[in-house]
Amino acid sequence: MKKVAILQSNYIPWKGYFDMINMVDEFVLYDCVQYTKNDWRNRNQIKTPNGVQWLTIPCRFESMNQKINETKVSDKLWASKHFKTIVQNYSKAKYFKEYKELFENLYKEVADEELLSVINYKFLVAINEILGIKTKISKCEDFTLIEGQTSKLVQICKDAGATHYLSGPSAKDYLDESLFEEADIKVEWMGYSGYGEYEQLFAPFVHGVSIIDLIFNEGRNAPKYMNSFKENR
Repeated sequence: MKKVAILQSNYIPWKGYFDMINMVDEFVLYDCVQYTKNDWRNRNQIKTPNGVQWLTIPCRFESMNQKINETKVSDKLWASKHFKTIVQNYSKAKYFKEYKELFENLYKEVADEELLSVINYKFLVAINEILGIKTKISKCEDFTLIEGQTSKLVQICKDAGATHYLSGPSAKDYLDESLFEEADIKVEWMGYSGYGEYEQLFAPFVHGVSIIDLIFNEGRNAPKYMNSFKENR
């Protein structure tokens, strides 16, 4: 049995994204598809005393056909600005000091990186290590890419040797499960219910913020508040 998930890269995504990574054997970054503005690819939310706040990586939008892995950063000062904002809002979090240097070095490392996909990848790998997630991370460029929205996903799964495909719930609107059945690949659907609250700064509690909120507030206990660590894979 081998379970695979295929999803666009996001910038410092929420805990549900990392749960999905942890629930599969191989996670494929699907950045060879169209880049969408005002989406999770280049931004995410953190908690502040005044509610949630967006952290957005400024990117160039040069074409309607622009792919995520072709998207470039438009302002090299974004990294220092983001880290400064994080310090301002999480310096009093219980485990912030423990992870401050790690994230500071990470933001310095990506500051001169031009491609959004590479930035997202580096954050995902670093955060996986913090959480203890061992899943193999691959990129869509490493696979055979054919035409057809569902056919392309099926082919990636076949190339990866998948027996099971874990899909995000939003794909129910377009995924043709019959093509997976023909390839003898079982489709499973990700769910995001049942999350418990943790000790979060600045009430009221919000589940959908970046994973860094959970890390800074709960430290090494963060996996206890993620569903995938409670399940026997």
